[in-house]
Amino acid sequence: MAHVADSSAAVRPSERPQAAPPEKSHVGFEGRMMTPGLILLAALSILPFLALIAMSFSRVRLLGGVRLSPEGLTNWVRFFTDADLWMSWLRTIIYFVLTVGLEMALGVGIALCLYRVLRGRNVLLSLLLLPMFAAPAIVGLLGRYLTDSTFGLYSYVLRSLGFSGDILGDPNSAFAAVVLMDVWEWTPLIALITLAGLSSVPQSVREAAAVDGASGWMTLRYIIFPAISNVLLVALLIRSMDAIRYFDIIWVTTNGGPADATKIVPVRLYETAFRFFDLGYAAAIGLAMLAFSIFIARTFVRLLDTRGLTR
Repeated sequence: MAHVADSSAAVRPSERPQAAPPEKSHVGFEGRMMTPGLILLAALSILPFLALIAMSFSRVRLLGGVRLSPEGLTNWVRFFTDADLWMSWLRTIIYFVLTVGLEMALGVGIALCLYRVLRGRNVLLSLLLLPMFAAPAIVGLLGRYLTDSTFGLYSYVLRSLGFSGDILGDPNSAFAAVVLMDVWEWTPLIALITLAGLSSVPQSVREAAAVDGASGWMTLRYIIFPAISNVLLVALLIRSMDAIRYFDIIWVTTNGGPADATKIVPVRLYETAFRFFDLGYAAAIGLAMLAFSIFIARTFVRLLDTRGLTR
């Protein structure tokens, strides 16, 4: 019996309770290596943002060094009661809708045409992308040269069609000119993104639709567009974020004129900050632009999330 008791009391090494393994740190080696860079990026982003908030509630004095004099809600009250600024917001929305809408329509149409081209597609695509590689300031200078009332090519063509005015001197034609310059530069980007999405549509699906007797329009509506809808949303998001804060072409061509016809919010922000040195009010305008940009971005990201692209 003693022998049985001794054998039952003996515990095999494999049956002894094991010590709990140490918990792994949530921050791995890669995280520790990235920490200094992330801290630097946070400092470069958060500190200026906090300074901008402080400036929006202050009067910024530059003589004798930068000084902030608290003014409470004065800048924000001015922001909500400034009629000229709200007109700039209206022009910004119209500019945003026209540029992004035309670029999406033309870009998708050009991509569909290029997709049907079998020979020379790469050459045509290279020529199409040339405007996108030019700096916006260069595009503005080129557009200003072509629309000059004395020697511009476009002015000459329009005069032969009966238009005798100055393109950049008339409020309506000046606004249309800067919109078309932006469309000329960035439509190739939409076409390139759409063409990449079209390349992912299975050829077998299109062939099956053709065998079933589907017309070209039905194939586009029920097969191609649903297949590339997420790609189009990404392209729309990219261009929307850029169109909201566009500045270069308008500043180079019209400087916000004539009669403030092309003075959108980014141009007014620049003038407020660096022409009139009203930095407190400019900070309030900048924060409003940031909030509007975040709203647009979140709207598109939510659309993408509902479609399952970001999951």
